Amino acid sequence: MVVDALVQAMDRRDEVFQMIEDSEDGDEAIRRVGQLLGVGELCSRAVLDLQARRFTRDQRQAIASHAEELRSKLPDGR
Repeated sequence: MVVDALVQAMDRRDEVFQMIEDSEDGDEAIRRVGQLLGVGELCSRAVLDLQARRFTRDQRQAIASHAEELRSKLPDGR
């Protein structure tokens, strides 16, 4: 769930960065990013904790691959 949120944030990085920039403080940023991505506080915090250097194409692919690997290990594949 968290890794999927990171991939989604990377795919929508312009919107995520805009939400962060428009927020008054960290709590508001967590709430707004969560609403944007449709995720809870834990996932939203993980997105905000992600270092900007992780938004490169190769890092996004590595995280997406990791998400796929984790998803394949789940009984229902989600």
